[in-house]
Amino acid sequence: MFQLIRPDTNYDFVGKRFIWAGISGAAVLLTIVLFFTKGLNYGIDFTGGAEVQVRVPQNWEIGMVRSAIEQGGLEGARVQQIGEPAAHEFLIKAQGDASTLNQVSGQVEAAISKQLKPGEYEIQRVDVVGPAAGKSLRMSGFLSMFYALLAILIYVGIRFDIRYAPGLVVALFHDAIIVIGIFIVTGKQFDLQILAALLALIGYSCNDTIVIYDRIREVLQIHPGMKIEVAVNKAVNETLGRSILTSVVTLLTVVALLFFGGNVIHDFAFALTVGIIAGCYSTIFVASPFVIAISNYYDKRLAKQQGSSGGPGGAVRQPKTT
Repeated sequence: MFQLIRPDTNYDFVGKRFIWAGISGAAVLLTIVLFFTKGLNYGIDFTGGAEVQVRVPQNWEIGMVRSAIEQGGLEGARVQQIGEPAAHEFLIKAQGDASTLNQVSGQVEAAISKQLKPGEYEIQRVDVVGPAAGKSLRMSGFLSMFYALLAILIYVGIRFDIRYAPGLVVALFHDAIIVIGIFIVTGKQFDLQILAALLALIGYSCNDTIVIYDRIREVLQIHPGMKIEVAVNKAVNETLGRSILTSVVTLLTVVALLFFGGNVIHDFAFALTVGIIAGCYSTIFVASPFVIAISNYYDKRLAKQQGSSGGPGGAVRQPKTT
């Protein structure tokens, strides 16, 4: 049977947890600084704008469409090819204020009509999102992420133990922040597609982390007196192969979408790729060590309340079983 990681491995993940915590903390802090200084490049879903879908002749490539649009005065417009390549349909996205958005369709048609005759092109669809609606969508999107994290916090607190829940939420927050940071650095547009990718990643990373949490609980049940540091390190080593293989197999599909899925879902697949890698990292180096920190805090507080020393790195109390 194929084994990526031998079952008897004993890598010292826990011993270096403060190094990984420093790296993760620096990455999150840098992203927060960039968010408030450089900011995200929001798409028209969140800022308001217009989308125009147009069909052009077979001999027109995306560069020709982009050139025609720029010459027509829409220099900031974004052009994407959609549908089958043979259909030669393009989606033109332009940002603007409420007074000019309704004119975008006319500007696109005027720009293309300078180089094509009537009947050689077709304006197939026009969608307009006002700035106020875009701002509302942006707020609703980020609130949906907050509610998802809150629901996961409550679920893990009930399903496992309150000591497990904070680590999982911190890891999920870390994953989302890393993806946002990459989008800030690369300047890629952040729209509803990317928000959907973040929500999908939260669910994926949550499932991956729960597997390790379940193994930690199992180890503690088999070895009741084991120190939490030893139990966590043992659980991470035992599930390491599963975590890596699951992430690699998922990445194979996502990378295929990234390179062969076309322009429309390219950024979506890019966000998933970054998020899956960040999720695999955070499951091992963020969520699991956080269980140690929370457990030691509770043990010290309990020992103080009982008037005893409790000992360093004492064993965690048995979590609930269901």
